[in-house]
Amino acid sequence: MRQIVGQLTPELADFVGDEPVAKAAALPVHSFRNLMQHIARLSYANKDYLLFFRGQSTDHKNKAGASSFYPSIYRGERLSQSELDIRFDILSGAAKRLSEAFHREKIEGASEVRRRRLIQWSILQHYEVCPTPLLDFTQSVRVACSFALLEAEPSDPCIYAFGFPYLTNRVSVNSEHDLVNVRLLSICPPDALRPFFQEGYLVGTDEVTTDYASKTELDFNGRLIAKFRISRERNFWSDGFDPIPREVLYPNNDRILALCSEIREEVGSSIQPSELGGFLQAWNSIESLLLTMARQRRDRVYSVREALRVLEQVERLPSNLSQRLNALRQTRNIAVHQPDKLKPGELASASSEISSLHMQLKEFRREQSVF
Repeated sequence: MRQIVGQLTPELADFVGDEPVAKAAALPVHSFRNLMQHIARLSYANKDYLLFFRGQSTDHKNKAGASSFYPSIYRGERLSQSELDIRFDILSGAAKRLSEAFHREKIEGASEVRRRRLIQWSILQHYEVCPTPLLDFTQSVRVACSFALLEAEPSDPCIYAFGFPYLTNRVSVNSEHDLVNVRLLSICPPDALRPFFQEGYLVGTDEVTTDYASKTELDFNGRLIAKFRISRERNFWSDGFDPIPREVLYPNNDRILALCSEIREEVGSSIQPSELGGFLQAWNSIESLLLTMARQRRDRVYSVREALRVLEQVERLPSNLSQRLNALRQTRNIAVHQPDKLKPGELASASSEISSLHMQLKEFRREQSVF
C-alpha cells in the first residue's frame, strides 16, 4: 500500500519532534473530551484523508521500534512462503464452510456471501475465526477507546488515527493507494450483530495475497497519522462520556457468532499447522511433477485431475498408481476444506504415501522416457 505523511497539529508536532510518528511516543490524553479535541483538529488538518481508528491495550512494535499493524494472516517475524500458503488454505476452507453454513441455515444474504470472497473474509475476521488479510478499524473514537480499555492490562492503552481515502461504496477499492475498505454495516447480513454495534470497517491491500515484493508494504503503520496514550490512572471517562459496555460490543444473541464459533472449533482443533504444512509441501511437490509430465503431452493441463487423465490415456499410467494419487488428492481437499473429518494420524500416513508415490512416479517417468 502507498505510504503517507499526515499533517500534525502544532501540539502533536512539538511532541513528536523529528521522529516518525510510528516510532515516536504516543501523546498522553487525560480524558475522552481531550482526545476528541485532538481528533477534531487532526481531522481538519488532514482534509485529503478520512480518519479511521484502532484502540489497543498494548502498543505492538517491530524490531525497529515502530508501532506495527499487520493483518493477522501476515503476522510473525519469520513467516515463510509455505506457512503463508497454509494460512490461506485454511482461510479458503473456513470461507467455504461459512458459505455452506449460511445456505444451510437460510440466513438472509447467503447468496451474496457465497459469491463474494471479501464478505466471507470480513465475517471470518470480525468474528475471529481464523487469520485473514484484513485489519479491523472503526470510524468511532468511542468504540476504539472502549476496546482499548476493555482489558485490564498493566500498560496504558493507545488510540491510533490512520488516514485512508474517502469511501465511494460499501466496498471501496482505491488502486492509487492499493487499498480496499469494507464497510461492515453495509456488507454483513442483518443477523450479524457485532458490526452494527462496533461500527466496524475492514481494510486490506488490494489484490495482494501471498505474492508481494516486501512484507513491510502490508504494514498499516505507513498510514498512521497520530497516536495517543490513555493513562489508566486518570478518570478518562468523564464529562458525560461513558464507555460502550462489553455486552454491547460483543452481543450474546448473535446468530452469526454461533455459526462462526462452530467453524472456529472445526478449523482450529482438527490438525496442527505444522502437520498440515508438511503434508501440503509434500503434495505440492508431487502435484508439480504430475503437471510437468502431463504438459509434455498436452499444453493445456490446469489441474491434477486433468493431469492424471492425460497420463492414464497417453502414458498408460498403471490404474493402481492413479487410484492412489486420486485418493491423496481427495485427502488434500479434505485437509484444506474439511479438516475435522480427518482421523488422528491420517495426514502423517498420507505424507508417507506421497513419498512412496513420488519415487514410483519418477521411476515410471524414466521407464516411459518422457524427457
